[in-house]
Amino acid sequence: MSIFQMYLELGIQHITDFRGYDHIIFLTSLMASFQFFQWKKILKLVTAFTIGHSISLALSALNIIHFSIPIIEFLIPVTILLTASINLINARSIPEKYYIYEYLTTMIFGLIHGMGFSVLLSSLLGMEQSIILPLAAFNIGLEIGQIIIVFIILCLAYIFTKYLKIKSIQWKYALSAIALLTSIYLIVDRWPF
Repeated sequence: MSIFQMYLELGIQHITDFRGYDHIIFLTSLMASFQFFQWKKILKLVTAFTIGHSISLALSALNIIHFSIPIIEFLIPVTILLTASINLINARSIPEKYYIYEYLTTMIFGLIHGMGFSVLLSSLLGMEQSIILPLAAFNIGLEIGQIIIVFIILCLAYIFTKYLKIKSIQWKYALSAIALLTSIYLIVDRWPF
């Protein structure tokens, strides 16, 4: 197995691993408002998240930034709480002119999640002569994993809204409420202060 393939698979496994369900819950709350036909906006949001976590992964791997792991592990569920809360507060979609704020917020949340990913990656990269190829492969793997999760969420949304006749707003509120409750549990569990 090549170095690229190893880190690619590691990235996919890391984001899709249910033991690290906080990232899956974040993506679920981020996608709660969307259906397949909104694929362009979905792609932009997922890309914003990827850019954010790619930046923090690179900066961390290069030892440019340092942070407290307990604080990052605490901030990850805070991102879930904020995303789910926005979903519950906004009954309607965000107007087109405000999408830039949604993308920027998602990118900032990606920076935080990337710092969470970097704990595992930094320990592995210490064994490599060059970190560029493994870092790129890991990021690509994370993106593939995110696309898989987003696809599953959108398929479930389609099934629930099309065949089980659940209204889109009810689907959004249900997913957001689950994410909100999960985030509160994680915030209390990871309280670093």
